[in-house]
Amino acid sequence: MGKNTKLGLVMEGGSMRGMFTAGVTDVMMENGIEFDGAIGVSAGAAFGCNYKSRQPGRAIRYNKRFCNDKRFVGIGNLIKTGNIFNAKFCYQTVPNELDVFDRKAFKENPMEFYVVATDVEKGCEVYYKLENGDDEDIELIRASASMPILSKIVEVDKTKLLDGGIADSIPLRGFEKLGYLKNVVILTQPLGFVKEKNKHMKMIKFKYHKYPNFVGAVADRHIKYNAEILYVSRQEQAGNAFVIRPPESLNISGMVKDPEELERVYQIGRKTMTEKMEELKEFIKSVKG
Repeated sequence: MGKNTKLGLVMEGGSMRGMFTAGVTDVMMENGIEFDGAIGVSAGAAFGCNYKSRQPGRAIRYNKRFCNDKRFVGIGNLIKTGNIFNAKFCYQTVPNELDVFDRKAFKENPMEFYVVATDVEKGCEVYYKLENGDDEDIELIRASASMPILSKIVEVDKTKLLDGGIADSIPLRGFEKLGYLKNVVILTQPLGFVKEKNKHMKMIKFKYHKYPNFVGAVADRHIKYNAEILYVSRQEQAGNAFVIRPPESLNISGMVKDPEELERVYQIGRKTMTEKMEELKEFIKSVKG
């Protein structure tokens, strides 16, 4: 390989398991690790965007600050607005006022940044390249992280979108097709994890009966996910992917009210990446020469 080989970063979602990813990426940023491009799914997009805006510490900081704030997350939001994570507070008030997202740095960083969402009508993945960090980009991050049942459908340019993890949880193969042949992959489940069929299919069928392709994608998600995990392992063995996984199950729920629980998972990410840093540098050296 040589200097022209594009090095990518692939970030799985997983709701608050994403605090592991935040810990990993913060250590990478602190060590000056640069990528040509990154792609994030769901929480991987919501927290991973801070890589392009060069803001280590931001994801853990605002999540700990607001996890107990009813304006941020809660059943009350779901009842009132249809979104368990309050869309206006999380995606406007926080990044614009309370823990400012550096849009200028995001735009100026040459690293490409993509997010994955699921097209509700077609039941397939859609990739979006975010370049400006503007309101439209933030809306696409929201779409990528909008979990079925717990979020309203997000409409962007007449396309109905939900959680990217439904159609493409670990977009390594897709990122390779975009020209990123060597990748660092951050997973939020440990080695050996096998996804099982969705237990809430009756609710999914009822709520999304107008969108049979989406219902089908949710029903088949575990099959696709397990195939993607297998592909990641094969690429790892072939030397095309450097994979960072939690050492064991993170055991964290999707809605966390305890800042210390978020910190616990974040620190596992930091420790895991710190221990693998020299290996990572060797991998990058082998790619870039």
